Amino acid sequence: MTLLELMRRNAWRKRLRAVLLMFSVGVAFLIYALTASFTAGSQGAAGASDNLLGVFNKAGRGLPLPLAYLKRIAAESDVAAVAYTARMRGFVEVEKNVVVVSAADPRAIAAANGEALGLTPDLIAALEEGGDRVLVGSALAEAQGWSVGQRIGITSQLLKADGSRNWSFTIAGIFEGADAGTDTYFMLARYDAINAARARDKDTVDAFVVRPRAGVSSGVLAARIDALFANSAAQTKTQSEKQFLEAFLRQYADIGLIVGLVVAAAFVTILMISVNTMLFAIRERRFEIAVMKVLGFSGERIVALVLGETLFIFAVGGAGGLILAKLATLLIGPEFGLVFGLPVLLKSAAIIAGLGLLTGLLPAFSAMRLPIVHAFRTR
Repeated sequence: MTLLELMRRNAWRKRLRAVLLMFSVGVAFLIYALTASFTAGSQGAAGASDNLLGVFNKAGRGLPLPLAYLKRIAAESDVAAVAYTARMRGFVEVEKNVVVVSAADPRAIAAANGEALGLTPDLIAALEEGGDRVLVGSALAEAQGWSVGQRIGITSQLLKADGSRNWSFTIAGIFEGADAGTDTYFMLARYDAINAARARDKDTVDAFVVRPRAGVSSGVLAARIDALFANSAAQTKTQSEKQFLEAFLRQYADIGLIVGLVVAAAFVTILMISVNTMLFAIRERRFEIAVMKVLGFSGERIVALVLGETLFIFAVGGAGGLILAKLATLLIGPEFGLVFGLPVLLKSAAIIAGLGLLTGLLPAFSAMRLPIVHAFRTR
């Protein structure tokens, strides 16, 4: 019998105990994987850019900025590209079915952030064909069941010049985003069409999107942009995409702290349960361990046997939790922006290995230092 086979048999000796321990490990890693998928996805700030800058109204992000600011920002020598957006919130059919329309100049937004959003020349050309055309993000299109060419109606809080709140668009294309962490749960419309049709706040935007030139510090450029409008009626506050998302999430709670506390509590609990269970298992097998030592098993092999047993338990339990987390991210839907990708998987595997080894250290050394005579006397 090989050492690996002996590890597996020892782990399954008390099947109920092994299953319960694996279940506990699985629950801990289910919690970890879901929280990590949130922070890695489009609703978290982990994957946000440090270079892409957003220029907002300093008095509040819900307040508009004059479109005339565009020329002054674009005149900065360290600005590679600048675009502007005006966001319109509304709902489709029922009030709970909320969607967001981001109105922008197609070519400007493609130059500033087109690569991250996956805006191809064909998509931009399709958007420019008519003022009622929109590009829909893949996550939103999947959630709503929309397809290219479909006519959709949105009831918005933005009042039209004719007094109506009903906006109608034709889907010209669907953009995928550069990767799974890109937020694609919104629509992209033409600013000129939205601006001409709305009743108030004409020629204003909610934000400017700025891409610095290569090698330019985003923090330095942000300070220079804000200095341009320091004495203006509408002063600006410029932040990176990552800073904006972190500040936005902190309005509700410190997401990073909450995730860290939840994960730490789960792992500390499972570590204590696992160590106690393995120590109890070693006490049950004192006579067997003594016999193995008599038969020539070295202390190192005893340690390897116990560590292998705990690693096996954590590997099986952790794999089960990760599989459930992956299924949950697929079933929950794209609107929550959960991304169970390779980084989450690799971090989870490293934690499984680390906790498995840490759990087995005390029981392993306890077994290695077990006196043979004392073990035989307790038989």
